[in-house]
Amino acid sequence: MRRDLADIRLADQVFAPHYAASVPRIVVAATPLRQGTDLQSGDLAELAVGDVFEVLEFVKGRAWGRSPAHNLVGYVDADALSWPSA
Repeated sequence: MRRDLADIRLADQVFAPHYAASVPRIVVAATPLRQGTDLQSGDLAELAVGDVFEVLEFVKGRAWGRSPAHNLVGYVDADALSWPSA
């Protein structure tokens, strides 16, 4: 969880200075969901190829957002994500 940014769907439940609408991406390479942006931050879960990841922000090669499959928020490598196929 971050104090500066929250999903717009939580606006009636969580106060944050900024809200964003999530953008769905598909995991194309297995990647850990991490607590922070650096590689030493703790892993929260492992996202599998084909999982959906709801991106709220891209920062320095990482994407911050929510994994619906794990119901967790965190950072993943942005290169492990792609647009959903139509």
